[in-house]
Amino acid sequence: MPYRRRRSASQQLMRKPAILTIIFFILALLLLASLAWSPRDFLTRRLAALLIAGSSSFKMPQEFVLHTGIVSNQDYLSPENLVLLQRGWLSASGSACPRDIAPPPCWDLMLTPSGVDTFKVLMSPSDSGKPSFSIPVARRQLVAITGISKQGSSADVDFTWKWSPINEVGAAVDSGDVRFHSTVAFRSYDDGWRLVQETFRSGQSMDDALKNAEPVR
Repeated sequence: MPYRRRRSASQQLMRKPAILTIIFFILALLLLASLAWSPRDFLTRRLAALLIAGSSSFKMPQEFVLHTGIVSNQDYLSPENLVLLQRGWLSASGSACPRDIAPPPCWDLMLTPSGVDTFKVLMSPSDSGKPSFSIPVARRQLVAITGISKQGSSADVDFTWKWSPINEVGAAVDSGDVRFHSTVAFRSYDDGWRLVQETFRSGQSMDDALKNAEPVR
């Protein structure tokens, strides 16, 4: 049986620093590699969802405009006014039509005491006493990213969203059951993928994507 010399203690001690040096070198390379790229370098569904939900356009609330005073029969029969009448927040009485409103009949709409209590906490103080005013009633909620189509440094992202009521008026005038489908453009820059906020050559900006949204059937 051939004789093998056992490594001396000094040789073993010299080998350990060499191994540690190699391990340290590998860790340093991994650290440098991780610093060389950003999570935004890869357009994943998670990143697309974060950028869409965080955009200023997506976070714009839905405004509900209430008109009181004399309105046409068509405005009186709008789904929103009928809901407010049913809730007891609005009252209506027949009225003669002014010259600029036709054809008759016309209606005089007024907030009831219950309606005043409901709306006064939602409206701006500067709108108090005005016949028409707007209040925020819902915010967009991202439902899902449904597809990503990439071509070079550009991409189109399909997503679905819905309105989510933020107060009792919003819950009354919009059930939030309708889903909408939109497509928005992304571009790849030196610091990663970004959402296109303004119209750029081809592809829809975020504003256009939301304006052109279609109900999901």
